[in-house]
Amino acid sequence: MSLIQKIIDSGIVGAGGAGFPTHEKLKGKVEYLIINAAECEPLLQSDQYIMREKADAVIKGIGYVLDVIKADKVVIGLKGKYKKEIEALKKAIKKSKIRIELFESKSFYPYGDEHIMVEMIVKRSVPPGGIPLDVGCVTLNITTVSQIAEAVDSNKPVIEKIITVTGEINNPMLMSVPIGISIKECLDACGGVKHDDFHVVIGGPMMGKVINSDEIESAYITKTDGALIVLPQNHYLVRRQNVDVHRIIRQAHTACIQCRFCTDLCPRYLIGHNLQPHLIMRNVGRLSVNQDVLKEALICSECGICEMYACPMGLSPRMVNIHVKEIFKNKEERYTKQTGDIESKREINGRRIPTERLIARLNLSKYKKYSFNKARNIETKTVVIYLQQHIGVPSVPIVKVGDLVRKGDLIAARKGLGANIHASIDGKVTEVCKKYIKLGH
Repeated sequence: MSLIQKIIDSGIVGAGGAGFPTHEKLKGKVEYLIINAAECEPLLQSDQYIMREKADAVIKGIGYVLDVIKADKVVIGLKGKYKKEIEALKKAIKKSKIRIELFESKSFYPYGDEHIMVEMIVKRSVPPGGIPLDVGCVTLNITTVSQIAEAVDSNKPVIEKIITVTGEINNPMLMSVPIGISIKECLDACGGVKHDDFHVVIGGPMMGKVINSDEIESAYITKTDGALIVLPQNHYLVRRQNVDVHRIIRQAHTACIQCRFCTDLCPRYLIGHNLQPHLIMRNVGRLSVNQDVLKEALICSECGICEMYACPMGLSPRMVNIHVKEIFKNKEERYTKQTGDIESKREINGRRIPTERLIARLNLSKYKKYSFNKARNIETKTVVIYLQQHIGVPSVPIVKVGDLVRKGDLIAARKGLGANIHASIDGKVTEVCKKYIKLGH
């Protein structure tokens, strides 16, 4: 069986957050294979665990991918402060005899965004509306390549996830959980939360989704979730998420001083993209607008630097961009990929955002003290497995209520640009609907 078919059968998608079906990336020869091990978001430690504990699987997975895409060079991009992880990778590389370079960077945000990583490592800017393949690169998350090795060596599909659980929780930890476990069970396994009124960030503090304490009962871990961060109700990140978009637009009209800080610190702008958030803020919601300027919002990565770090007025260019994106999406208008070479700005190196400073700005410094060496295995008797845990088309259920399934069985088949989905526990199918499949004992 080919590697591509193994990846398809195992339901492997980008584990770093986007969830792009991995088999779609491995088409044709490229110059660079870049492995993303930078763990972009502050406080997350899941990828670091993979590097320490599964270094051999990571390097094996890279070898399997190389057999398909025939890349001339392989680079693992990570942070220089990951001393133990670097040592583990070097040992695994030496054993494998595969030529792999480690690119060690200082800790800044959003190093880990694939466009930023490509620019850092190969000094090429991915064009606006484009993908790394446009500049001869394929990027894969470090967890993704370890999953590829497990699929080839053990026929293991993607049925579990390493997540970081931190913040206002009694016993912060790394945990290995079945896909579809409830967020409430994850928090309970950590001894519960410290506050009655709390919110949970699913993912990282900059780009994660914030839910309240009532919503955790009906929220479940997916293939792309990397962390749960518990925050008190009055935390800055929670307050920002709860602002109504119409209020945000009114604030853009009345309070934006056109200082350009949001643009000058925008990572996409700095790698040469024609994205200028300050001009979008000037135009949004007005009677006479420059549509070309508004369309720039379509290439925003939603990294959050503009609103969480840059704006001196406390405004939300990111939320404005998301609002504008939705308008164009409803009109079925897309950004036309730019052709020709793109050059990054000369000042890019001086405008990178240090992660430590960002953590302080976000009032998260007290959670830096937590360091996790091992991951605790958490089991459950019930899972709710979403049919869309990836970019693309939702998967199609192939089981019905009452069916008995074993851990690892295929329960939903990919359709179009999609991915297979498997049972993460032994159990009986108790519910099948358009959104999910529920399994229980």
